[in-house]
Amino acid sequence: MRLAADRVHVRVPATSANLGPGFDALGVALSLHDELEVRAVGSPGATVEVSGEGAGQVPDDEKHLVVRAVRLALDHVGASQVGLHLVCHNRIPHGRGLGSSAAAVVAGILAARGLISDPDALDDDTCLALATQMEGHPDNAAPALLGGATVAWSDDSGVRAARLPVHPDVLPVAVVPPQHLSTRTARSVLPAQVPHGDAAFEAGRAALLVEALGRRPDLLLPATEDRLHQEYRRAVMPDSLALVGALRRQGVAAVVSGAGPTVLVLARRTPDGGTDADAAIAAAFGGVMAGWRVLPLPVDPRGAVAERSLLH
Repeated sequence: MRLAADRVHVRVPATSANLGPGFDALGVALSLHDELEVRAVGSPGATVEVSGEGAGQVPDDEKHLVVRAVRLALDHVGASQVGLHLVCHNRIPHGRGLGSSAAAVVAGILAARGLISDPDALDDDTCLALATQMEGHPDNAAPALLGGATVAWSDDSGVRAARLPVHPDVLPVAVVPPQHLSTRTARSVLPAQVPHGDAAFEAGRAALLVEALGRRPDLLLPATEDRLHQEYRRAVMPDSLALVGALRRQGVAAVVSGAGPTVLVLARRTPDGGTDADAAIAAAFGGVMAGWRVLPLPVDPRGAVAERSLLH
């Protein structure tokens, strides 16, 4: 496989996974984007310039996650490895449960797709499989790649994902705390087994959530109830779980976003142009945000987009 382009621009969205009961399966793309340019260069190795989130903290060489994803995808299609120069403008907060690592992985794989002569060799199914190989699970990678809301699963043919309809009145709001939390830490507190009754409850709520997202936003509060993972994580994100509880007591569909500690509110549009969560969020903080940020983030229907400049 030869290279056909020397420059690719990628725009990739933040994502929120789980959405309450859809653990490791459901996710949604959000309108907050990282943008990066990947250039093939004659010098060996990789150099990375980062502005915004993660600047001065993430690797600036071959260890950078986007570079690793580009390398994996090029190897997968048998393309020659080349020198790389990346310029990354990051807006997705790191370590907050908004899919920053999945965004980096998907961006790198799509950059590789843009560089090669036969982009179909890295079709969406292949991209999802490679992203899942790096991420360990597809719940963030699927919406980052496909846009909208998605459900992801694995079967004998590999990792699969399908898009789900989202009602136009569903308006996500991310409430982002100042502190970071690693996915590894958030997963380390989960039990190996859960009671059968909790598993049955979770399956029913996950099914209801698909209906609530697509056709019945009025059911979002019961549809986002969870017994599988959130309460077990209270010890490592007590403030986030306290906020989830406070908002839910006011009738707002609040959940932990992915592995946290961001709180995602699946708010509903109101006739005055606001949402049913606005007053509840304001009341929960009482005007003292203490470093928390409230980010209205409509659903991104497109997912990651890549544009390439062909070699002359």
